[in-house]
Amino acid sequence: MQRWIKLPDGRFVDANRIMYIGKVETYPRTDEDGNDLGQGYNVNIGTDVARENQLTIMGGKDEVLLVLKQILGAAPAG
Repeated sequence: MQRWIKLPDGRFVDANRIMYIGKVETYPRTDEDGNDLGQGYNVNIGTDVARENQLTIMGGKDEVLLVLKQILGAAPAG
């Protein structure tokens, strides 16, 4: 049974196909004018060993944490 999870950028991924979850990393976010937008978070997830099957989830702390919880089955999909 497929378990679709919506990523912050609007794409969907089947949580049952995920083979690994990388380390969560942080980076400074800025807009086009150079204004500080705060801390950004990203994490790599892969549905296969090949590099073209890797996804990078980027967003705010709450967005990335929600996706990780959905992948691990700790939060409702939606």
